[in-house]
Amino acid sequence: MRTLICGSLAFDSIMVFQDHFKHHILPDKIHMLNVSFLVPEMRREFGGCAGNIAYNLKLLGGDPVIMATVGDDFGVYADRLDTLGLTREAVRRLPGTFTAQAFITTDLADNQITAFHPGAMNFSHENDAGKVPDIGLGIVSPDGREGMLNHCRQFHAAGIPFAFDPGQGMPLFSGEELLEMVDLADYVTLNDYEAELLQTRTGQPLDALAARVKCLVVTRGEAGSRFHVDGRRFDIPVVPARAVVDPTGCGDAYRAGLLHGIAHGWDWEATGQLASVMGSLKIEQRGGQNHAPAREDIATRLRDAFGWTL
Repeated sequence: MRTLICGSLAFDSIMVFQDHFKHHILPDKIHMLNVSFLVPEMRREFGGCAGNIAYNLKLLGGDPVIMATVGDDFGVYADRLDTLGLTREAVRRLPGTFTAQAFITTDLADNQITAFHPGAMNFSHENDAGKVPDIGLGIVSPDGREGMLNHCRQFHAAGIPFAFDPGQGMPLFSGEELLEMVDLADYVTLNDYEAELLQTRTGQPLDALAARVKCLVVTRGEAGSRFHVDGRRFDIPVVPARAVVDPTGCGDAYRAGLLHGIAHGWDWEATGQLASVMGSLKIEQRGGQNHAPAREDIATRLRDAFGWTL
């Protein structure tokens, strides 16, 4: 099944400052802040929610189609998508813009200072999720504000079931807009902080929000994830990782597992278990797209954790 992944494609430039920010930022001088950090260690990662979700879904043998807007500097990412066998048919390049990118500086205490440039992502509303052929399932993940609203409406109008994954885009919307997108969606996926924020923004308790969709999923870090389905709740445990290296992109890997289970008509318990495995595999590597288990490796980890396999 072709699954349309609406969201961002981005570059993440991650730099490590070999000291602590607190030694260089004077609390009584923050009104006139002017600091510079020497960062001898730097790496550039391929990222963005749509890119990460599609990458993981491809690992599972899925058929993801990325819908995103990118800039003039996209060439190296385009080459990567081609190498991975990920279609660019719904990726639109906008001249005169940069691809979305984050510049993240981390100190030795894992504090972070991040600057994010949305670039071409701000024009995601120029894409139409209802016009990509042969799509059987979709997801609306963090993207430009108007793009997220439009893509929810377009999926619904086209009769394509989809998951709403507001993520860090949630503060862009009013409570009324968030309720509209929940009502248009078939599935909602959140982390625990986002679940609290969604309740605050909409004025609706989580059980009431869950009643509006077929399934609402809340990931809870080390506590696993909780599924709200047909008025009942059940938990999926986290799969212990062999090494905890970097949580960046774990939520996207988890969502790829959800989409794979939905696309194949699995029950929610099996779907959640696969999603948990995908998050565990990702956390063992730095970056959102550097883990590369074969499908057989995923199947083995699933069997070891839950007693069944792909």
